[in-house]
Amino acid sequence: MTGIIILATFMGIIIIAFASIIQKKLADSIILFMGVGLGSVVLFFTFKAPDVALTEAVIGAGISSLIFLMALKHLGEKV
Repeated sequence: MTGIIILATFMGIIIIAFASIIQKKLADSIILFMGVGLGSVVLFFTFKAPDVALTEAVIGAGISSLIFLMALKHLGEKV
């Protein structure tokens, strides 16, 4: 059962990463990038590393995505 969860999550991360690459809008790409981070959180919890999962959730999916979105807002339509 755990193997199925790991495989499904890993495949989901890869699909979301490719979708993030091919997006036309930068904001959509950043939001999908956040999904990759959240998928990593699920994998870390599955691999019984809750400390790494919480760090990834806070820094990887949370703060870095927020910084990217703030930078995008600051740049406006220049990009």
